[in-house]
Amino acid sequence: MTVGLPRIRSALYLPASNPRAIAKARTLAADMLILDLEDAVKPEDKVSAREAAIAAVAEGFGDKPVAIRVNGLGSIWHEADIALISHSAATLAVLPKAESGKAIAEFASKVGKPVLAMVETPKGILAAADIAQTGGVVGLIAGTNDIAAELRLPVDAGREGLMLALQAIVLAARAGGGIALDGVYNRLDDTDGLWAEARAGRALGFDGKTLIHPAQIEPTNRAFAPDAAEIDDARALVEAATGGAERFRGRMIEAMHVAAARRLLSEIES
Repeated sequence: MTVGLPRIRSALYLPASNPRAIAKARTLAADMLILDLEDAVKPEDKVSAREAAIAAVAEGFGDKPVAIRVNGLGSIWHEADIALISHSAATLAVLPKAESGKAIAEFASKVGKPVLAMVETPKGILAAADIAQTGGVVGLIAGTNDIAAELRLPVDAGREGLMLALQAIVLAARAGGGIALDGVYNRLDDTDGLWAEARAGRALGFDGKTLIHPAQIEPTNRAFAPDAAEIDDARALVEAATGGAERFRGRMIEAMHVAAARRLLSEIES
């Protein structure tokens, strides 16, 4: 369930060991921030990064939800991460490399926060439905870099080889009643490529996208927002609908289409 979460189009990862990045993040338009204790932090900085993350969420980020990504299960930092985060002001906890409902249930019970589970391995993909329906889990994040590596895809393969995994993540998140966030885009100077990938992610059903640089926020927010034509069509559809199956602008519509149009309008009005 996603109770208490606003609409998440953009979720920016920030190294918890970088105080300047954290301070700047308070001025950014990302819908959610993820303070990272895992991949973005060197081993020698793990303890100080954890302390910095706890201090940052205590100071607050306005009404913006802030998650902390812990070090993975089995790492030497994992239990200490949980111990501090469970008593912190963080909105959510992010668990990397989730691979079973049982393991994430144990994590959720210990951390005492709503959990976003990262699905980034073949085992995780195959267990995604179980993970998404585990108590405490409010959504899934696609870890596309790790999935591509584990599937042994060529570096320049694009996303064709990821389609089954991405669709499985969206399906599982929807079945569990949670959100689905697409993976990161690595080419920092390629705004057109980011835009295209974000629009493709939206077309697959993702709610938003995880990001690794502040410059990616604005195009991603636009990509995951309906354009003027979609808004006009939704308003006209709601106004024209009289119930049951009927013709609208050359296509057949019924109750599900009216509900989708109302959901789109509610998102832009919230």
